[in-house]
Amino acid sequence: MEFRIEDLPIRVNVPTWAVLEARVRERFAQRRGFALATINLDHLVKLRASPAFRMSYAAQDFVVADGNPIVWMSKLAGRPVSLIPGSEAILPLARIAAQQGVQVALFGATDAVLKAAKDYLEREVRDLSVVCCIAPRMGFDPKGELAEAYLAEIAESGARLCFVALGAPKQETFAAFGRTRAPEVGFASIGAGLDFFAGTQNRAPALVRKLSMEWLWRAASNPKRLGPRYLKCLAILPVEAAKALMMRIRARKG
Repeated sequence: MEFRIEDLPIRVNVPTWAVLEARVRERFAQRRGFALATINLDHLVKLRASPAFRMSYAAQDFVVADGNPIVWMSKLAGRPVSLIPGSEAILPLARIAAQQGVQVALFGATDAVLKAAKDYLEREVRDLSVVCCIAPRMGFDPKGELAEAYLAEIAESGARLCFVALGAPKQETFAAFGRTRAPEVGFASIGAGLDFFAGTQNRAPALVRKLSMEWLWRAASNPKRLGPRYLKCLAILPVEAAKALMMRIRARKG
């Protein structure tokens, strides 16, 4: 599945869980890092508005579909991909890391959230070792000198998988920068995933997620902050859906 924004192609290049796990295992075995982004409608809105964000996305090694609208549009385009939310990828990636002896870093959120998330992950994933937890200073530049210092600390800790919980676009920018400064580390951008483990934020109930209504549940839980965001997402949906349909039509003609 591909989205073209200002002539820059943004591709969902990891279509299934099995492909994601295989590629991550391969990178760990080869001691090669990666940057993993989880695209959704909110990211598409931000990508349209920010050339810098587009360049950060272009530097990602792996892009998965985080959001049912992305999955629906992939089917409309005739290029179906699976739903892989960033928060749901944490445990599978952590299990792969534990199995291959890869140590883990947590970056983002607060010290309290990181401690609780570390305890949760090491309790849930046998043999997992979380060796580095960094709650960055508020307002830090994800490509600045402080980011370089944080990346050096991550690399020196021995971690080769770093879960980045900063929110878009900062987490993808930090991950892309990290690829140039810590080339053996895999950076996975996972949004609020660590907060879910720490209990400081709650995910929608399983039934709501199964009905593909998590976005509505979240908007209702915090309408002042999330309402405008989802209105912007809904506004671009018809255009993106039309592009997806045209992609299918062109493929058939070709």
